[in-house]
Amino acid sequence: MEQKKILIITYYWPPAGGPGVQRWLKFAKYLPDFGWKPVIYTPENPSYPLLDETLIKDVPENIEMVRTKIWEPYQLAEKLNKSNKKFKAGQFDVGKNQSWKSKLSIWVRGNFFIPDARVFWVKPSITFLEKYLREHQIDTIVTSGPPHSLHLIGLGLKDKMPDLKWIADFRDPWTEISYYKHLKLTKSSDKKHRQLESSVFKNADITLATSYTDAENFRKAGANAVCITNGFDESDSEGKIKGQNHQDQFTLSYIGVLEQLRNPENLWKALDELIKENTDFAADFKLKFAGRIDDKILYAIENSSLKNHILNLGYLSHGKAVEEMQNSSLLLITNFPNEASKGIIPGKIFEYLASGKQILSFGPDQADVAKILNETQSGKHFNYQDTETVKQFILEKFNLWKEGSLHENTQHIEQFSRKNLTRQLTEIL
Repeated sequence: MEQKKILIITYYWPPAGGPGVQRWLKFAKYLPDFGWKPVIYTPENPSYPLLDETLIKDVPENIEMVRTKIWEPYQLAEKLNKSNKKFKAGQFDVGKNQSWKSKLSIWVRGNFFIPDARVFWVKPSITFLEKYLREHQIDTIVTSGPPHSLHLIGLGLKDKMPDLKWIADFRDPWTEISYYKHLKLTKSSDKKHRQLESSVFKNADITLATSYTDAENFRKAGANAVCITNGFDESDSEGKIKGQNHQDQFTLSYIGVLEQLRNPENLWKALDELIKENTDFAADFKLKFAGRIDDKILYAIENSSLKNHILNLGYLSHGKAVEEMQNSSLLLITNFPNEASKGIIPGKIFEYLASGKQILSFGPDQADVAKILNETQSGKHFNYQDTETVKQFILEKFNLWKEGSLHENTQHIEQFSRKNLTRQLTEIL
């Protein structure tokens, strides 16, 4: 039986690093098992905030790649102000940490480049792909955002080819994302963002969300929305699952990027108190970072009683990061504190689940992450006001560790394997 073709329009593709690249890389890896042949359309000269060469091993061997040139104004922005590098990863300084240059750059970003600075790739891509799709008899496309400008490519193609089947995949929300309100938008810019988002929701055959709450919000906004979460790939953990059960130290690890907007200050306070109150804990505790930690967060921790307990490994390749998860006792995950973010499920949580380690999570009450932790019995979710119960949770796990009975648990996680999630996707297709 001949495989059906699907064109995946994505900005991020190896050697891009970070969680954004992995969703469609993994779908592309498993789609052929279910009768679909993926074709990848991506920029020839992208400007990635992070690189991770190790992800190239997941690219299917003879996958068809289609590339065209993109022009983006980021190089210019970085010359103006070094901290604009953070923009590419959707981060920026907030509140009193903002310089006038940051303020200006954020204003320009939100009002001049709608929906984002990759918008200059939209028109040339529509022209190029219309011809390509007709010539290659492909009738199904996926656009993956952010950058949400890629959904405008889908919108343009759907307009020219009404029979085209179009899935708009939102790895993050557009106007509902927590930093949207920090963009310093004028009334007319805000209106334009919302109109474009609404057109995507109404014209895409299916809108994919990565969380239950996002799917619900998208449906309220007129989308035919379905949730397929991110997941873990068994092959990433082969030979690594079931790491050392008893480390020399009781290690709490944060893997990934930690920015000011989701800094768990109550956790640092809880740890600070535990170190001062409990000599056993102080003797055995290690706080490990593997990734990019905001300088200001690091500065605050290094000037507290935690300073002698920190191990900062910096950014690691994906494979090494998975190893560091194995060599931990507890894993930390954080989300933005506002209620609007309760639908964010960081991709990292699924790799945390695959490691079998207990997870300590921070974010708004009733978060989707809490639902996953409860369902899989993999840890506990707290809000940012809570210090006492956080202390109790850590102490309870520390005591189990001390006795050698802090066991790993990978029951109930099968639904989140990348292969099972790809099966769900092909059922929709």
